Amino acid sequence: MRLIKFTHACVRLEDGDRRLLIDPGVWTEPEAFDGVTDILVTHEHEDHLDLARIDGSLRLFAPDSVRELAAEHGLAETVTVVAAGDEFSAGGFPVTAVGGKHAEIYDGLPGCANLGYVVEGIYHPGDSYFVPDQRVTTLLVPAAAPWGRHREAIEMTRAIAPDRAFPIHDRALSTDVGYGNFDAWLGSKGGTEYSRIPVGGSVTF
Repeated sequence: MRLIKFTHACVRLEDGDRRLLIDPGVWTEPEAFDGVTDILVTHEHEDHLDLARIDGSLRLFAPDSVRELAAEHGLAETVTVVAAGDEFSAGGFPVTAVGGKHAEIYDGLPGCANLGYVVEGIYHPGDSYFVPDQRVTTLLVPAAAPWGRHREAIEMTRAIAPDRAFPIHDRALSTDVGYGNFDAWLGSKGGTEYSRIPVGGSVTF
């Protein structure tokens, strides 16, 4: 399995002929889409989904709110609606949808749906700190967001106890100081093997 990190929350999984893209938002590099037909979308926010780059050749698996938004762009037929607990196949990979709710920023906002996805032990939580029941070997841990805290990222990592963890959702960390601060905390307190994948870089396991 090869995991490629793109800007912010987007990653691509590759294994032989199988390819699966997760959360390609407005900052995602065009090459992320190369050879991809199936996309997992955690929720409707544009840093996780750029509908301007979605066409009829792509299949999206996402919460119902994403289908409603896609319908406004004439793209409703590209979306297969999934919900927490659903098990399905995308890009040749078995996927389990978990969670269901976006982390709160303030006063109950944004209050929208958010699904995490477990794909052969790799867990992408989207905008949440949800701890799934499924065994997670590789955790993609959110690093920076209006709803985010280092403490909650550490606690989620410890609760899940993966074999390894890599940061995502990190576009707001625009300097090496920000990256270094988050990485130091997760590396020392996360209780697992932790490292950062540079944008465009990959790991194989």
